Amino acid sequence: MSGLVLAGAGLVLAGCSRGDAPAVAEPAVVAAPVDISIPGTGVFPESLTSGADGSVYIGSVGLAQIYRVPPGGSTAEVFIAPGTGGMKQIFGVLADDASGTLWACSNELGGGPPGPNSGPSALHAFDLATGMARASYAFPKGGMCNDIAVGAGGDVYATDTQGMQVLHLPKDGMALEVWSPPGAFGEAGGVLDGIAVVGGRVIVNTLRTNKLFAVEVGAQGQAGAVTELALSVPVQGPDGMRAWGADGLLTTDGSGKILHVIVNGGDATVHPVKEGLEGVVSVAVVGNTAYALEGQLAILFAGPGGNAPAEKPYRAVAFTLP
Repeated sequence: MSGLVLAGAGLVLAGCSRGDAPAVAEPAVVAAPVDISIPGTGVFPESLTSGADGSVYIGSVGLAQIYRVPPGGSTAEVFIAPGTGGMKQIFGVLADDASGTLWACSNELGGGPPGPNSGPSALHAFDLATGMARASYAFPKGGMCNDIAVGAGGDVYATDTQGMQVLHLPKDGMALEVWSPPGAFGEAGGVLDGIAVVGGRVIVNTLRTNKLFAVEVGAQGQAGAVTELALSVPVQGPDGMRAWGADGLLTTDGSGKILHVIVNGGDATVHPVKEGLEGVVSVAVVGNTAYALEGQLAILFAGPGGNAPAEKPYRAVAFTLP
């Protein structure tokens, strides 16, 4: 999807009262980026990602399917139907252009939040161009696949929210393996969530304890030292993250913001780049445009008789990055 649309590009000859008056160049008008609409009810989107061609992919928890927005489009269309390759409710999605893969986290939660009665969890691989199922990789029993990142060498990392650990699928590997050191991100219940690869390190966040951690990657691909990043200002309920720039990432914030986090060693400088969002769960970038996904998961997780807000049309809010 194009990040910026230029109207009236080039030189525009303005009308003039003299035949010898010079042509006047009018400034190009830059159109505001357009929000993405996700049709239907009960969608409860949890994650979105972008491909190199500008396509945007969106995973649905409520309808257990994956949408695609074509380059330049503004409306999500069903791309991968429910049940394809055995997938269930879709959480994290990640487009990996290098391997032509759309990675997706599949869970079986039923109608509420993760719990002891949740079903099996898996990481799925689909063809990025066609949506055809390629493979499925089971999570440990009781685990929950939440989000995905891919390293420069093609290794895949996925957060296990319930297990408070990062799982690893080596390039061309056949099964997921526990990668992070035991207890590296805190005790059970901290809600390990977003993940990104920045500067060769794996960065993760914890939604409930409001922390970010950096994990070194060893020469043989093993997990190295884990550092809790010192944040310049506190974050609140961070969720989806995406690497952005040479040394930073974008992360959602539960107070309705998208934050730009610049990582320097053990320090992280935090700047808001978008505010005023509702129930934001994920962020993706196309060119100079970012899309902040409003998931409305508070309705889904309110439970029977819960005080849930009214359902609104689903959207990913578009804004220009600084």
